Amino acid sequence: MSFLRAWLVAAVVGGVSIATSLTAVLLPQPAAAAQATDAIVVEGNRRVEAETVRSYFRADANGRFDQVALDDGLKALVETGLFQDVKVNRVGGHVVVSVVENAVIGRVAFEGNKKIKDEQLTAEVQSKPRGTFSRAMVQSDTLRIAEIYRRSGRYDVRVTPEIIEQPSNRVDLVFTINEGAKTGVKSIEFIGNSAFSAARLRDVIKTHEGNLLSFLSSGDVYDPDRVEADRDLIRRFYLKNGFADAQVVAALTEYDPDKKGFLVSFKIEEGQKYRVGTVEFRSSIANFDANVLRSFSRVNVGSLYNVEMVEKSTEEMQIEASRRGYAFAVVRPSGDRNFEAHTVSVVFNVDEGPRTYIERINLRGNTRTRDYVIRREFDLSEGDAYNRALVDRAERRLKNLDYFKSVKITTEPGSSSDRVILIVDMEEKSTGDFSISGGYSTTDGALAEVSVSERNLFGKGLYAKASVTYGQYARGVSLSFVEPYLLDQRIALGLDTYYRQQLANSYTSYGVTTLGFSPRLGFALREDLSLQLRYSLYQQSITLASAYNNCNNNAANTSLAFNPTPAYIQSVLGGVDPTNSTSSGYYGYGCYADGESSLPVRKELANGPTLTSALGYTLTYNTLDNTKNPTDGLLVDFKQDFAGVGGDVTYLKTALDTKYYTPLVSEIVSVIHLQGGVLNKIGNNDLRMLDHFQMGPNLVRGFASNGIGPRDITYLSYGATGDALGGTKYWGASMELQMPFWFLPKEVGLKGAVYADAGSLWGYQGPTSWAATGEVNTKACPTCGLQYDDSSVVRSSVGVGLIWASPFGPLRFDYAVPLTKGKYDVVQEFRFGGGTSF
Repeated sequence: MSFLRAWLVAAVVGGVSIATSLTAVLLPQPAAAAQATDAIVVEGNRRVEAETVRSYFRADANGRFDQVALDDGLKALVETGLFQDVKVNRVGGHVVVSVVENAVIGRVAFEGNKKIKDEQLTAEVQSKPRGTFSRAMVQSDTLRIAEIYRRSGRYDVRVTPEIIEQPSNRVDLVFTINEGAKTGVKSIEFIGNSAFSAARLRDVIKTHEGNLLSFLSSGDVYDPDRVEADRDLIRRFYLKNGFADAQVVAALTEYDPDKKGFLVSFKIEEGQKYRVGTVEFRSSIANFDANVLRSFSRVNVGSLYNVEMVEKSTEEMQIEASRRGYAFAVVRPSGDRNFEAHTVSVVFNVDEGPRTYIERINLRGNTRTRDYVIRREFDLSEGDAYNRALVDRAERRLKNLDYFKSVKITTEPGSSSDRVILIVDMEEKSTGDFSISGGYSTTDGALAEVSVSERNLFGKGLYAKASVTYGQYARGVSLSFVEPYLLDQRIALGLDTYYRQQLANSYTSYGVTTLGFSPRLGFALREDLSLQLRYSLYQQSITLASAYNNCNNNAANTSLAFNPTPAYIQSVLGGVDPTNSTSSGYYGYGCYADGESSLPVRKELANGPTLTSALGYTLTYNTLDNTKNPTDGLLVDFKQDFAGVGGDVTYLKTALDTKYYTPLVSEIVSVIHLQGGVLNKIGNNDLRMLDHFQMGPNLVRGFASNGIGPRDITYLSYGATGDALGGTKYWGASMELQMPFWFLPKEVGLKGAVYADAGSLWGYQGPTSWAATGEVNTKACPTCGLQYDDSSVVRSSVGVGLIWASPFGPLRFDYAVPLTKGKYDVVQEFRFGGGTSF
């Protein structure tokens, strides 16, 4: 053994290679020595550690790498995106992995983009500065940028990536973008429609054809998701109008290179139009009579079959069943069609649903809005029975808050089979508004307003608004605040403070300044019924130019509405020498013929500011399909205000306002407007003129502001009528037909209207006499008695209007011709009003 050991030492020192072979034969072989036969050698790496590369290769139990292991390791290395090239070879007893590392991105830039900002594109691409450069990733980013432009309506976009090599294996990445022209929808066609015109169906969908005003909106931009959503809107429209079998079988889109836009076609199968034949209520739940839900049905026998009414009825019935103690009751509507009679027999089936409880309600996406603001919109909480109708109602309420771009409530399985988790996904949006508004009307003249408002103050669901108004005849400041959930109850607490100044104009000789505040409480009694309680405390005072409150005729004063010259006074009013200031003609009949304000106005001025303290309420019933542009539904407002809870005046004022919208043929909407009011005197205090109803075009179009009703005629024979006095009773009725201009695109927003109005205002109960103090000529007017016309004659008119939902705000032009009027009413045939926010 000593000889063998000496020989081995000599061989090692001498570099004899056979030593390794002899050792392998004569000595036991450790595992490390076995692995060395397939040891991995890494070449070409600079930033990536060799051990990191080796970790992608897995040896077998004997420490060797077969071909499968090498192929898998190669594939895994390529998928990391860290390398431009990877090669794996066997060299002798070793595995050699040669890599060429990807460069590092120095910067990512965009050139040629004008419509989409760099910040938006940077957020969308995956290639980032100081990240690893990957050609596959660059290709993906190129497609992503192109898709962003296509979503904004630019399908001719071309994106070219440019790679600029820099020292130290670095590159700059530049995306050169040719945005191209906007690619819009050039035409929208409907195939298979006979019950509704193409124009009517275009009004239903969100996609619009391009027109001259397309630059103000994005409705004409082709969006495949929006087109798909339009299919559902069309189907829902048909189902709402009795076509229970309606289907939109296809939405075809084709790009026309000649028109450089898309042609969209909807293929429709309308089917038959159905009416409701019978309505039945059935229950499979013991001791539950389904007929108790009959009053919650909005489906009536003989009416058009309306899926929306069926769904609303189902929701309200299911909620009512839950209130009656049947928490798991499920209302399922079914319909049996009679194809010959074209009727649908509707059956509301009440069944016992699965006993499922809510384990948790998880909120996701509300980064600003507090959790409790969202949770209070639910009528259920953790541990309650799962009720789909209440969940749907909560989703609708959250959307109506207008705090979120989107709201979606879904369910996930809970910890057991009878538990579910509600997932509320939201995407918040900006809730603050800063607006500068401007407008002009024939009544108020030019008007401008600056306002700042926040619908979700501090994320607590509070509403606040401050506005400043300055105009030709109206000025003011107002502050408003609303807490929609007082004491965690669905009670809205509001507070309004305001300062308003209405200046004298061509319709009134005086101005009115009002300073006050009004707290209010709002209650939602039902989905369509609400109640508001309020208290109002305000101070009012008259402002009057001195020229309208004296007995001096001054021919040089041209600001007066009627200022007779000395010659007119001498020849018509019976004066003698106009140069003689003691002439009875000069200071007699002419005293009030120079535009003097009416007695109630001057008396109000002399009495000074008046404080009004009033309690009131408003009961509102609202079933309108759209609050901004209604076409169907009923809106009823009943108001009462009692003044006399302190203050200087007492009265009871009652007003009713009703509007009913119903669609007629070919997109024509009928609007019936009825209104009326009564002002009752309470106690011994006289009614002020300012507390009376003042009416004009708001009652019967074709008349001036304050142009209807009792009017001062004390000095009619000496020049002109005086101020409008107002009345204590009024009524009005209007019938209007609104129709689109079928030859214009819907997006233009123009509608025409024809109408007939009738109404009356009468019953003046203000001051009629007053012992004048401080009058220059008390001999000419010892008591200043008031003579006025108070005829209850019916005022009526017919007219046409132009309604424009313009990008600059809602505008309306009316031309009305009075048919009957009071003797002293003031006519104004043309009226215009409107405004904007920008």
